[in-house]
Amino acid sequence: MLTYILFIVGFVLLIKGADLLVNGSSSLAKKFHIPEIVIGLTIVSFGTSLPELIVNILAALQGSTDIGLGTIIGSNISNIALVLGITAVILPLAVKRATAWKEIPFSILATVILMLVINDPFFNSAAPAMISRIDGIILLIFFVLFVLYTINIFVKHKTLEVDDEQKQSRKGFNIFVMIMAGLVALFYGGQWVVDGAVKIANLFGISEFIISATIIAVGTSLPELVTSVVAAYKKNLDLAVGNIIGSNIFNILFVLGITAVIKPIATPALINIDILYLVGLSIVLFTFLFVGKRRELERWQGFSLLIIYIGYVVFLIIRG
Repeated sequence: MLTYILFIVGFVLLIKGADLLVNGSSSLAKKFHIPEIVIGLTIVSFGTSLPELIVNILAALQGSTDIGLGTIIGSNISNIALVLGITAVILPLAVKRATAWKEIPFSILATVILMLVINDPFFNSAAPAMISRIDGIILLIFFVLFVLYTINIFVKHKTLEVDDEQKQSRKGFNIFVMIMAGLVALFYGGQWVVDGAVKIANLFGISEFIISATIIAVGTSLPELVTSVVAAYKKNLDLAVGNIIGSNIFNILFVLGITAVIKPIATPALINIDILYLVGLSIVLFTFLFVGKRRELERWQGFSLLIIYIGYVVFLIIRG
């Protein structure tokens, strides 16, 4: 029973810890008059993927690489099919031209790059079946290119001046407490989630990959779900899709890149099927934006994405 309790509490700590760390870091940045655009492209993006990052690093250090990879692949699939599906059902989502033509294709490219680095043995029979440190560096290089591209887009449309609202910041002690509380919550939350996943998998004879690609993936996608639903209700419809695509790119290029540099990640034999599923799902999302109302994700498409997600979960259960 304690395992289940800590597993659930771990999720709560991960989400709350990420929120505290992002708010504290944003306040610290504002205190030093760092422009909001820079904060948004670094701290906020980093914060939405913090749960996946912590789970991946802890899982890799404990040798539970199936949990790390499963969390990323499952989280990206749930972001598109589950989160965008639910959000589109609530309210049809408009999508910016840049998101439709550049960011979604870039997310597909990121997934293809992941497939290439995972399949090193196909190109070199002597290479081990893992994401090596060199592979991790390659992923991080592409991540830097994406960040530079994103900054370039915003620089063209916005100045990097600090507004009056940014100059209002919290007191230094409060900022320190928020950052430290966030870090502690993330560490223990991540530890309890990983430990709980391993124990639950062993208890029910289920693979760690399935646990991570479903339960952990959905849990770590909760921040994106809340953000997207709130954005939809506030009529910030393009923000909902943009946040999801950005998070998926961040998960693959940054989270897996950092994790592989810290410790190479062994890859399961059947991982290519899941990656192909993610590539196909991304292509479906891209296609949806040009079917029906142009650059809009409609309710029927949201229902379709939810059905696709249910199909993936059923597939995982059957595969065992």
